[in-house]
Amino acid sequence: MRTGFVLTLVAMVLLVIFSLTHWPMVDHMTLSAGWATGTHQKSCGRLCIIRPQLSCKEPSELPNHCAMTERFIFWPLFFTSQLLALAWISWVLLAQCHFAYPVGYRLLGLDQTIAQYAPHNRFKADFEFTTPPDHWRLFGQISDAVHAGGKGLAEITYPLKNGQPAALLHAAEIIHLQDVAHLIDVLYGVGMASLALWFVLIFILWQRHMPWPPVHQILRGFLVGFSVIAAAVFAIGPTAVFYWFHEQAFPAGHQWFFYYQDSLMTTLMKAPDIFAFIAVLLLAVFTTLWCVALYGLPRLLKYRPGK
Repeated sequence: MRTGFVLTLVAMVLLVIFSLTHWPMVDHMTLSAGWATGTHQKSCGRLCIIRPQLSCKEPSELPNHCAMTERFIFWPLFFTSQLLALAWISWVLLAQCHFAYPVGYRLLGLDQTIAQYAPHNRFKADFEFTTPPDHWRLFGQISDAVHAGGKGLAEITYPLKNGQPAALLHAAEIIHLQDVAHLIDVLYGVGMASLALWFVLIFILWQRHMPWPPVHQILRGFLVGFSVIAAAVFAIGPTAVFYWFHEQAFPAGHQWFFYYQDSLMTTLMKAPDIFAFIAVLLLAVFTTLWCVALYGLPRLLKYRPGK
């Protein structure tokens, strides 16, 4: 089931990136960097996988399969791997500061949520007597544990009213967080593989002097793709999508929904509000990295984006 979820995620991203290649780009791509600089007899500067031995010709005579290879294979792979790699890097960066939990804590009023629901918890006592620094420490320990394969979850404790330590999580919460840890491991693997593929494709760009797609066309492709996905999510219903995501991501029979009165973990995070806060942070960091890559890579490779 988890494999199916990852494949679904990748397929959805591919559909987003496909919109980038939907608009005509053949005229831009059939003219190589070598031709533009008058060195077309040395290299046609194309990514020609099917018959690489073909010599360069006039732009009107270039084989169609070269343009098709770039349009339907190279650029979709390039921008998909870039998207997944930068998303993974964004997650890794935010994980180092525990997703700015103290900031979200203040913005979302988590202290009030804890004060309201902690006294009514059916499994744990005295959590309402803990302090904000205790809450920040506990969230940080949970974050560290799920990024370490789930190790140490059972050892996370908070102080009772009498000063004695008590385990923060009960059995169902530990199982759920171990599932989260496994999912993070899978996504880390996808992210690292995407980063490696992206570097390979960047090297191909540099080696073959391939022309860069126009920036406005890249932006239009991504904006249209994400708009379509956002519209689909709101048409289906965010709640329905949220439940579908959890049903696909986590094993059947494992509890993933917890009421505040049954879970200090949920109370501590004011779920799902904290996830919306983290999503905004991820989007902000990802957008920054994506813009740096969009405008920086062509200049790093010493090629100007198409006008």
